Amino acid sequence: MKFVNRNGHLHFRKRVPRRFADIEQREYVWISLHTDLEDVAKRKASAVWEEMLEAWEAKLHGDTEDHEQRLAAAKHLAGIRGYRYLPSSKVLKLPDGEFYARVRAVVRKDGTIDHKEADALLGTVPKPKLTLSESLKEFWKLADDRTVGKSADQLRRWRNPRIKAIKNLIGVIGDVEIQNITADDMLDFREWWIERIRSGGLSAHSANKDIIHIANVLRTVNKMKRLNLQLPLSDLSIKEGEKKTRPAFSVDWIRGKLLAPGALDGLNAEARAILLGMVNTGYRPSEGASLTAVQIKLDHAVPHISIEPVGRQLKSQYARRKIPLLGVSLEAFKQFPDGFPRYRDSAALSATVNKYLRTHGLLESPEHSMYSLRHSFEERMLAAGIDDRIRRDLFGHRLDRERYGGGASLELAQSLLKPLAL
Repeated sequence: MKFVNRNGHLHFRKRVPRRFADIEQREYVWISLHTDLEDVAKRKASAVWEEMLEAWEAKLHGDTEDHEQRLAAAKHLAGIRGYRYLPSSKVLKLPDGEFYARVRAVVRKDGTIDHKEADALLGTVPKPKLTLSESLKEFWKLADDRTVGKSADQLRRWRNPRIKAIKNLIGVIGDVEIQNITADDMLDFREWWIERIRSGGLSAHSANKDIIHIANVLRTVNKMKRLNLQLPLSDLSIKEGEKKTRPAFSVDWIRGKLLAPGALDGLNAEARAILLGMVNTGYRPSEGASLTAVQIKLDHAVPHISIEPVGRQLKSQYARRKIPLLGVSLEAFKQFPDGFPRYRDSAALSATVNKYLRTHGLLESPEHSMYSLRHSFEERMLAAGIDDRIRRDLFGHRLDRERYGGGASLELAQSLLKPLAL
């Protein structure tokens, strides 16, 4: 490599590779090695050229409309230049020395601005302009960690309410860019929901769910993409009336109606077994439907099921538990020791069972449903005087105090539940 001494420093001349023509105006560059010693220059030349190539690669990578790619390239280029990338609002607050050093570094010798250098050193990468529909697409990627371990049905039930909420908002205010959403827009959406509630058939709870999902989506996108927007998402909830609690089936109804000979014969075998399994376990329908052979322990000294995150997420950390199998629930699981493949990844269970119960007059009131068996199990445990800790452990609920030890053994739980099993 041939060096030329210019103003006391050795330089070398290199042709700019053609692939960088769009981001480098010069055909050749003179590169200073900041030394007048040729042996030092030889050692430095390769590294200096590699650094220049790396900087051009960063600029080329940032020559795009994709915000994430452009921002990543700007951060990389800033690091090559010896600076930390900062947004322009923070660059303006830097001490004068560093601020003017950054400004000087983005000006070419001909006095023009190198905009890729400005992106990196002055933080001028523009914030992305995302519409509501685009924000939802970004949300799926940004919230990907929340879906780890969810079954296909759980994923569907997690995604659909957010899709519906954003769709409802777009229907009221249009598919606007989120930085342009105003407080009036959100109040219009709130009023739209109030009118729907007044016209009947919909509840304030449904409206508040929409508002919660919208806030979740937009706040996640705002935070994770570092948009620093002031989103008008506070104080929008609608006052809800007294929350209705789902009634429990009475013991007499379960014995006289649900367990009457032939009462459930018209229900398909897997749905019938899951329903009967609820009677003496109180599990959530989705928990019963997702059980696998390894979770059904019929050959144990205490036959039981083990609610675990197998192929799906649990509702909470407290939902992991073991429940003894007794009475009709034990008999049901003996028929399906490997679980219920028909409903393991299906959302149809509750609708199928509730339709059957309603059609055949097996609901104790219009407010009752399959889920009422869970409440019945809880009421029977309460009436039997079973300790609160044990009830909550069996039911999969949080305990309002610190948990000590492993709780009741399967043998103890079996002995407590046996007198109330149906």
